[in-house]
Amino acid sequence: MTRATPILTALMLALTLTACGKGGKPDEAKAAAAKPAAPLLLAPEDLRQVGQSGLIGGAVINGAIQPARRADLRAEVAAVVLQVAKDNGERVRAGDLIIRLDPTAIRDSLTSADEALRAAQQSFEQTERSLARQRTLNQQGMISMQGLEDAEVRRNAAQSELAAAKARAVTARQQVSRTEVRAPFDGVVSERKISVGDTVQIGRELIKVIDPNSMRFEGQVSADRLGELKLGQPVAFRINGFGDAEFRGKLARIDAAANATTRQVELIAEFDERAKAPQVAGLYAEGRVESADRRALVLAEGSVQRQGDNAVVWKVAGNQLKKVAVTLGERDERRGEIVIAAGLALGDEVLRAPSGNLVDGAPVQRVAAGAGAASAIAPTKTASK
Repeated sequence: MTRATPILTALMLALTLTACGKGGKPDEAKAAAAKPAAPLLLAPEDLRQVGQSGLIGGAVINGAIQPARRADLRAEVAAVVLQVAKDNGERVRAGDLIIRLDPTAIRDSLTSADEALRAAQQSFEQTERSLARQRTLNQQGMISMQGLEDAEVRRNAAQSELAAAKARAVTARQQVSRTEVRAPFDGVVSERKISVGDTVQIGRELIKVIDPNSMRFEGQVSADRLGELKLGQPVAFRINGFGDAEFRGKLARIDAAANATTRQVELIAEFDERAKAPQVAGLYAEGRVESADRRALVLAEGSVQRQGDNAVVWKVAGNQLKKVAVTLGERDERRGEIVIAAGLALGDEVLRAPSGNLVDGAPVQRVAAGAGAASAIAPTKTASK
């Protein structure tokens, strides 16, 4: 019996320690549960607002960015190209020399025309003096009326020849001036079609000059949507090479006839901010005409989470995160937006890119730009200290 006592004592001590350990765990769980959840840190870039747009379902426009002022310069005389002073992309001022053609043959024609003009001028002056003498003699009765009339005929013929000679000289001089192709306005050389040494004929395309400050959106729209279009309507469009940047403008012209082959109508939209327009012509663009009769609440598709047949968004209401069920409408594939038919109001703030581990009713804390993104990792570490 004496030996059993220490063994019993040890067993009782072990049971006591085990019971104490089990009794402490519920207290720790309660303390952890009582600790407040760390807030979700949200910066401005983590949120987006519900907007309103009349572009959903609006008429689609496809086209390109083109300058309103553009000149296709062609040869007005047949000659050899001596000089090309400007190349593609170079800026020019109105009157700047761009191309010089060989004027040798044309200058010879000008010299001949000037000589013919000088001879015609002398002939006219001579017949004018002769007519004056004939009139004097006729008044004195020394010549007949027939002789006076013959002198007047010769003077009139010389006068006509003088006028023709002047016209030929002016034409020759113009031909010489046309051997120098100059910029018609301030702009940029957009396409050079010839090189030094080329022989060009009348009408041959030489070079194109555009004014990059006159860019506009020239596009086509289906004739079926023509009834929805009015001058002055807002247009939103995107341009290849500028990513997701959106440009806005207004309808400035709608053609009165549809294309016989495509059944599309040409139209032109002017930029609202011409200074921000691209300076390169020919870029493909695509957009929609905004209709005041079809305005709806829209949200970027990335903010919507789909759960089977249902859709939800995470709305920031005060200092809490709310899970809100929404009813979706028409989708705009070009803009990546979708109509919110019910569940949200204009101006509501929602998470831009919600993840899958969010909790309805979780607290949120707004922070400065660049400091968001991560829920409560930092606050949790501070609390553990």
